[in-house]
Amino acid sequence: MGLQIVWFVIIAIFWTGFFVLEGFDFGVGALHTVVGKTDLERRVAINTIGPFWDGNEVWLIVAGGATFAAFPDWYATWFSALYLALVLVLFGLIIRGVSFEFRGKIETPRWKNTWSAALTIGSIILPVLFGIALGDLLYGLPIDSSGEFTGSFWSLFTPYGIWVGITLLSLTLLHGSTFLALRTTGIVHDRARKLTMPFALVAIVTVVVFTIWTQVLSDNGDIPGPLQAIPVIAIVAAAWAVRDRHDGWAFTATAIAIALTIVSIFVDLYPNVMVSSTNSAYNLTVHNTASGAYSLKAMTVVVIIFLPLVLLYQGWTYYVFRKRVSASDFQPAAATQAVPAPEPAAESAPVSQPGPPQAHGGS
Repeated sequence: MGLQIVWFVIIAIFWTGFFVLEGFDFGVGALHTVVGKTDLERRVAINTIGPFWDGNEVWLIVAGGATFAAFPDWYATWFSALYLALVLVLFGLIIRGVSFEFRGKIETPRWKNTWSAALTIGSIILPVLFGIALGDLLYGLPIDSSGEFTGSFWSLFTPYGIWVGITLLSLTLLHGSTFLALRTTGIVHDRARKLTMPFALVAIVTVVVFTIWTQVLSDNGDIPGPLQAIPVIAIVAAAWAVRDRHDGWAFTATAIAIALTIVSIFVDLYPNVMVSSTNSAYNLTVHNTASGAYSLKAMTVVVIIFLPLVLLYQGWTYYVFRKRVSASDFQPAAATQAVPAPEPAAESAPVSQPGPPQAHGGS
């Protein structure tokens, strides 16, 4: 019984880690054409996430794999319901990944603009789709007594799920702008800082509505208290820190805001893992969807051993690539002009008397 709860918490941690890390990836991808007006400036923005984006996506794979192993019935119902939506998710992930690799292969504006558009589209649709998927867990989908999804593709677009998607999009844009302010210099840095305040205002509105709506949907239906207000406080703190040019604190604050937003969904969802809009008796819970005790014990041992190693490796990666990215990193060094060798004097020339040294030009 205890390991079932532990694994529900672990899966919540995986989803939270995914959005904290991949969240700024989405934000940078969506904003790279906004903060970068030239190809060089866009390269600066993209290269801030170049060493990190593929490692951050591992958290999504682990979250899905952990759900399959720890709660197979939850996985079967949820992923069956999201079947067509997952195709869109894979499309977004693919065009993002391909754009990173293909954008610089051909030096033509049309080619680069095409892949920049692909990166932008993928980075916008993904947080919205993930938000819909997570929001539907709490809002409820048509599920029968056998745990089978009985709705259609359009059943996924619940009002609450759509709002969660909009909320996560606003948070990823804010998270990406603070990351760009932290990791860039020059004009890209200045543009990213200017975007933070309007994004913070939008995020405050979306998070406040999300918090109230989430509390209404949960079993207690209480008015949001001080704990639920922390994401909004973190957003305000991020805007304040950017204004005072404390880029590191601003990024930390947005990470806290997006983390607590994801955590609140799982806190209010428990003990359910998926709500049935057909009948509350058909809800999927932590206890009726979990794997056997032996499987959970074996998985717990694996997590205890390997999760700290993954965290250390990713932490080391962020430490190694902590330097800010600037436009000068991509400008070729000026070619040094060769100094022409002096011509030899003719043999018949008279030997001149010693005199003061003559100045010679060079580069």
